[in-house]
Amino acid sequence: MHTRTATLPAAADGLRYPFDTPPKPDEAIEVAPGLMWVRLTLPFRLNHVNIYLLADGDGWAMVDTGIGNEATIAAWTALFEGPLKGFKITKLIVTHAHPDHVGLAGWIVERFNCPLHMSQVEYLQAAYHQHRGSPERKLAQRLFFRRHGMNEEITEALLGRGMDYLARVSILPASYSRLSKNDEITIGARKFRVITGGGHALDQVMLYCAADNIFLSADQVLSKISPNVSVWAVEPDANSLGEYLTSLAELSGLLPDDVLVLPGHGVPFYGVKTRIKQLADHHEERCQLIADACRTSPKTSAELVPVVFHKHVLDAHQTGFAAGELIAHVNHMLAHGRLKSNVGADGVLRFTAT
Repeated sequence: MHTRTATLPAAADGLRYPFDTPPKPDEAIEVAPGLMWVRLTLPFRLNHVNIYLLADGDGWAMVDTGIGNEATIAAWTALFEGPLKGFKITKLIVTHAHPDHVGLAGWIVERFNCPLHMSQVEYLQAAYHQHRGSPERKLAQRLFFRRHGMNEEITEALLGRGMDYLARVSILPASYSRLSKNDEITIGARKFRVITGGGHALDQVMLYCAADNIFLSADQVLSKISPNVSVWAVEPDANSLGEYLTSLAELSGLLPDDVLVLPGHGVPFYGVKTRIKQLADHHEERCQLIADACRTSPKTSAELVPVVFHKHVLDAHQTGFAAGELIAHVNHMLAHGRLKSNVGADGVLRFTAT
């Protein structure tokens, strides 16, 4: 276990970063009294996830778990036999149902016999993910991608390796304790307000301790990247981007700019209001790209993916996220009258700027 002295180097992006480097796989960093930061590896382009441990009486509350694979089990085993030796997990808080956050919930709960805390929607979504591979659901996904102009090759890639990450979870615990918006949860000497928000996930849990000026932002506000905001076949007309932008506006009004932000990926930072504006501006830039492309001729979502993601070389996993995110922008623009849609004789949606 290590403690690092906070420094505040100037950054070109307007944010301030109190820790020069993240923890190595075999260490834990104290970012505040009784608050530890652990980083676990992921087998994707986004190659890590942050886990936080908060002092809680005679043990520690864990926020998120890492993905459900043997490598993550080995990493946790090494930590509990090394820098976290003697740590007892008193409660597990999972912010949302994505496998890099909920993936080892069953393993942690079984090992420490501790309760699981999640929002109701995210618990049910995690259960849904575990059963998403039925023939009926795969058919719905196939039709969804085809409706947005994805060809057979891309569709099959998305339904195969591109969705494989959803399977990387241990068996979800059979019961949980519900966290709801504006609940207060006590962890040790700290009291946290539960904040929930949509867009990246349906009802993602964030924790804010006003007394100590600490905000665990999960994946809603990240320091270096924009969290994925997507639409999928299960709710094809959702306005996920609208939900996300609404959440950002609420957070900007609630949080002081000098709060210490502890995100699910990237590094801790100060300057949450600046970062929220950057994220909102980023999505508006993508909407402008889509509008410009759809002024010249009607475009399918498949045709718009390279317009928005022209700087990226995408594998099947990344293409799935890119397609979902593109459709989220299209749906948001439809909701605000910035695009209109038409279904062609081939059954494919095409979009024109208004």
